[in-house]
Amino acid sequence: EVQLVESGGGLVQPGGSLKLSCVASGFTFSRAYMRWFRRPPGKELEWVADITSGGSVTHYADSAKGRFTISRDNAKSTLYLQLDSLRPDDTAMYICVKDENRGQGTQVTVSS
Repeated sequence: EVQLVESGGGLVQPGGSLKLSCVASGFTFSRAYMRWFRRPPGKELEWVADITSGGSVTHYADSAKGRFTISRDNAKSTLYLQLDSLRPDDTAMYICVKDENRGQGTQVTVSS
């Protein structure tokens, strides 16, 4: 059974940083293409970033470019999302995704 467990969210002031983690199990993580999505309050799910199985290629939504960094540690079966220069419109539930499988998410709230 695929399991994805996110952590690292919280309340942060505008301009602050957070590092999100997603611990994966139930599949061969080192072979998996992984994605981060987010769901802002009252809005649709939106793609944030993705990364190839080896970690050499990444892609970002325009809203994330230059501020967010996706990475992975295959030895730990863990996906990361470093969030910098956070803005109030980054407030959302951040969700780790592998194919059709999603974690429960971790809440990020950006507010002064």
